[in-house]
Amino acid sequence: MDGLGFPESVIDALWSSPRTTAFEQGGRRVSRGELLELIWRWASTLREAGLGPGRGLAVCTAVSPEAFAAHIGAHVLGCRVVGVRPGYTAGQLAHVLGMEVDSLVVDRSSATPDLLAAAEALAIPVLPLEACGAERRPVDVTARPDDVAALNFTSGSTGRPKGCAITYRALGEHWAWQPRAWSPVARELSGAFERYLVFGTLASMVVMEFLALCVLGGGTAVIPEEDGRPLFPYAIERHGITGSIITVPRLHRMLGVLGNEPVDVGGLRGLMVSGSPISPARLAAAVERLGPVVYQGYGQTEAGSISMLTPADIVRGPAHVLASVGRPHPGVEVSVRDGEIYVRSPYLMAGYWGDEAETGETLRDGWLRTRDLGRVDEHGFLYLTGRTRDVIMVNAMVVYAGPIEGVLARHPDVMEAYVVGTPDDRTGEAVHAFVVPRGGREPAADALRALVRAELGADSVPQTITTVAGVPVAPSGKPDKAALLSVPARRRSDRSLRIRREH
Repeated sequence: MDGLGFPESVIDALWSSPRTTAFEQGGRRVSRGELLELIWRWASTLREAGLGPGRGLAVCTAVSPEAFAAHIGAHVLGCRVVGVRPGYTAGQLAHVLGMEVDSLVVDRSSATPDLLAAAEALAIPVLPLEACGAERRPVDVTARPDDVAALNFTSGSTGRPKGCAITYRALGEHWAWQPRAWSPVARELSGAFERYLVFGTLASMVVMEFLALCVLGGGTAVIPEEDGRPLFPYAIERHGITGSIITVPRLHRMLGVLGNEPVDVGGLRGLMVSGSPISPARLAAAVERLGPVVYQGYGQTEAGSISMLTPADIVRGPAHVLASVGRPHPGVEVSVRDGEIYVRSPYLMAGYWGDEAETGETLRDGWLRTRDLGRVDEHGFLYLTGRTRDVIMVNAMVVYAGPIEGVLARHPDVMEAYVVGTPDDRTGEAVHAFVVPRGGREPAADALRALVRAELGADSVPQTITTVAGVPVAPSGKPDKAALLSVPARRRSDRSLRIRREH
C-alpha cells in the first residue's frame, strides 16, 4: 500500500490544510480544522457510549458535516459503520439493524417511527446526532486492518438488503480514500470537485466515494438548500458548482431544462454519470451541451468503482467509445469468462455479512462475479452487454424482479406474476408487472402496488400492472418475459398473447 492506512489518510488530509472550507451549508462554513475537531469529539462520544474495535454503529442521517464526522469518528475507534438508507420498509430496517448493531445514530429528519420501533425491538440504544460532546478527550486511532469498517447495502436478490463487508485494509487501498496514491484520473476529478454538490445519503457507497475526492483533495462539499426547483441545473448556477455525480434520469431532466431556459452551468468541470446504463446517444448529447466535463462510471456495491470513461477518452478514444464504461481503475483487474465480467481489486468486499453461502457464490479465488455480461476491446475499454440476473436499475438503485414477483403472487387474486424492466427517462429504468388472475378475478392495481411498497419500498413499485391470460414461452421452455413488453402498456390484448404462445 502506497500511503497511510484508513482512517489515518482522512485525518492527514484534513490536518494538512485546517483553514480551508470542507463543507458549506447555507450560510455556514465548516473548515477542515473544525471538521477534524468534530471527528475527535464524535470519537470521544462514541467511546464513552461503549463503542470500539469490532462494535457495530448504525448511522441514519441526512447529509451534514456532523454526519460525516460521526462516520469518520466511528472509524477512528475501529467500529463497523452500518449505513441505513432512507426508505427502508419496517422489515428491511429490522433486518439491517439485526446485523450485530450496538448503537444507532440518527438526526431529527431520519428518526422515523419505523426506524425507532426497529431499534427499540432490538434493544439498540439511540444517539441523536446532536448528542456529540462539546469537548473532545484524547482518543487514539484503534482501527484494525482486518476488521470490517463498513457495511454497504445492496437491495438483495430476495428483497432483503445484503451487507457488503468492507475492511479497514480495503479502505486503506481504496481508489478514492487514499490521496497519496491517487491515480491521474482521481486527481483530475478531485480538482474538478473544487465546489462539489453533495446530496442523497452517506449510507450510499457512491456518495461517500466521490465525497472523499472532494474533502480529501482540498475542495468544498456544498450541501444545497432546497428552493422548490430541481437540483440540476439550478443548484449548479446558484452555488457556483464545479462538479457532482448525477444519475441518468437527472441528467435527462437537466438537459431538458437547459434546452428551454438560460441556466448558467458554465462552471462545471466534472460531472460523473452513474447508477444505471446510459445510451451512447444520450451521452453524446450531454457532451455536446455541457462540453468535455462528462465522465461515466461503472461499479457495484460489492466492488466499489470498477471503471471510468473520462472526457479525454471521449475526445481521443475510438469512435464507438461512447458505448463503453471506460477503462478499469489502476489496481483493478477485469476478466471476462464465458461472457461474464469478473473483477479483482484491493478494495473488494470481504463478503456478505452473515451470508456465507451467497459469499461463496460471489467471491471465487479472490475474484468477484459481477453477474454482468461484457467484453473488453483491444484498447482496454470495457463494454456491458447484459446481465445474468433479473435486475432493474430504478433511480440508481438495484431492484430485483424476483422479490416483486413473489409479493405480487401472494395476493389472493393473482395466480402468477412476472416483472420486467425497460428504459425510462425519469427513473433510468422502470418496473413493469404482468399478472395472471386467479379464478377470473382481476386484482386491483392499487392494492398490488401497496403490497409491493410495504414490503420492498417505493423503488420496487411497478409503473404499470397489466392483467394477461398467461406468459409466452421461449424455445427453452422457460417463460419469455421479454415478449410481454410487445403487448401495449395499459390494456394489453390477451388474444394477441395467446396467438404468440401458440406460435
